[in-house]
Amino acid sequence: MTDATARTADSFDEVLPAHSAAIYREFSQGRVLLRQVWDLNRAELVDNPLYNVVYNHLGHFRRLYEHLGYELAFHESGGFFYLRELVDEEDDEHDEHALRVQVILLLIGRYFARSGRDLEFLGRPDAGLREADLEAMGAEEEYLDILRTARIDKGWPEAMEYLARRHFLFRSGAERYFLSSAGMAFLHQLVREYQASEQGWREAAEGEGDEAG
Repeated sequence: MTDATARTADSFDEVLPAHSAAIYREFSQGRVLLRQVWDLNRAELVDNPLYNVVYNHLGHFRRLYEHLGYELAFHESGGFFYLRELVDEEDDEHDEHALRVQVILLLIGRYFARSGRDLEFLGRPDAGLREADLEAMGAEEEYLDILRTARIDKGWPEAMEYLARRHFLFRSGAERYFLSSAGMAFLHQLVREYQASEQGWREAAEGEGDEAG
């Protein structure tokens, strides 16, 4: 047995099969693996034991998922692990899921900003989105049309469930939600990209104006 084979065998001995199976189920269902998850009974964020298993045996899981055709990636600011498929061609299904998440988060961010609230409140369990917010967004036909273009036909209840299933959002009570660390990280990234594109268009327009002058 070579040293590399011995190390691989040892790494499997260090991880319980039940933990490895549970982690795989999380990823296979399109979820991110968060550092902290919401405990509804205790009404607080608690450490995620599965995250700790991956973090403490990172080399093992990276090699494992590499052999399955994936890259185990870590998002530093959001504090979560996720899988990226190691393929040259675009994955249409993955792109569709990513688009839906982006559309929902952008609409939530737009609504929240228009209501005069700081986006950071979206990530707070004592703030976030309440029933009145969902009703207000549900009354916006423009928002519903955009959701339908992303194949979310049942409106905001379906959108909230879509994010919650993938751990981008937590339910903190009856018709109360807040974004997870992953949801907030993706929202901030989308805002930065939007601001950069808006700045690019503004600079291009100003350049055209200078040339005309």
